[in-house]
Amino acid sequence: QVQLLESGGDLVQPGGSLRLSCTASGFTISSYWMTWYRQAPGRERELVATIGTNGSSTKYADSVKGRFTISRDNAKNTVYLQLNSLKSADTAVYYCNALDGTGAYWGQGTQVTVSS
Repeated sequence: QVQLLESGGDLVQPGGSLRLSCTASGFTISSYWMTWYRQAPGRERELVATIGTNGSSTKYADSVKGRFTISRDNAKNTVYLQLNSLKSADTAVYYCNALDGTGAYWGQGTQVTVSS
């Protein structure tokens, strides 16, 4: 069964850090572009960060540049998102996406809440 499972979401204070993980099962991520999206209440889902198949190419939303870092470990079939200097505006459900030329898979999401 194909599955993407996100973890690591939590309640954190402004300025804090979290590390999100997304582990795939039922397929190998090595041939997939992996992307983190997020969706805040009442807002559309937005791209946060994306990483190429071998990890050498990355792209970030302007709102997270310099604070978030995407990485991948193909041997562990896992992609990560390091979130630093968190702000209340980062509060959202964070989703993992795997994309190749044949289609895409989505995870169920993990909640990140930034609040004092």
